[in-house]
Amino acid sequence: MDLSALAPPQRWRNRLAVIAFALIQWPWLLRSLWGGRIAAKFALLDRLGLPRTALPHLGSWKADVGFLTQLADDIIRLCPDTVVEFGMGASTLIIAAALRKAGRGTLVSFDQHADFVAATRRWLAEHGLVADLRAAALVPATNWPGLWYRHGDLPERIDLLVIDGPPWTIHPFTRGSADGLFDRITPGGHIMLDDAARPGERMIARRWRRDWPDFDWRYVRGIKGTLIGERRA
Repeated sequence: MDLSALAPPQRWRNRLAVIAFALIQWPWLLRSLWGGRIAAKFALLDRLGLPRTALPHLGSWKADVGFLTQLADDIIRLCPDTVVEFGMGASTLIIAAALRKAGRGTLVSFDQHADFVAATRRWLAEHGLVADLRAAALVPATNWPGLWYRHGDLPERIDLLVIDGPPWTIHPFTRGSADGLFDRITPGGHIMLDDAARPGERMIARRWRRDWPDFDWRYVRGIKGTLIGERRA
């Protein structure tokens, strides 16, 4: 991740924040090395009609089985028309497969690495899945510390917003900038923030709860934790 877009004082402040949070969240980082039970992963893949070899080893920076299962459950239950994701990977495959099972909906997904976007597009194609995958540079955020995606035009109405990037090593609060899209969430639509057990994400959640009272917020326990916000109808 490139921090050169930031002014030197801001780069140093961000690095100090990363170091400080690394010192207090190391127990969470150790737990995150485990991605969940193999049986749970196989059950999810079987349910979505994917081969059991479709997902790589889960854990560390990758989404865990609990988060992926929550994604699939919500998509199959809600049948969203538009899903927007920041930070592609295993979750991208599961979202695309869940939309196929639901029989409707499109996925727009962003990542800052163009080569990874191309690799993910090939990966989905191997399983007969299609999504709108886009490379987006990370640029200085406006209302939060760190960087956020220069995503360009997006749908005016979003039924499910999935936030699994940028990485916390840019800044512990860098995912907070996703709230710039909350006004596009449809009534009854959902926001899902991965890694919600981390101290930085807990502080993001506190501010979101305060600033967006028209959402019902709940925390789902798991290996990494998930924050879910549902916009009231």
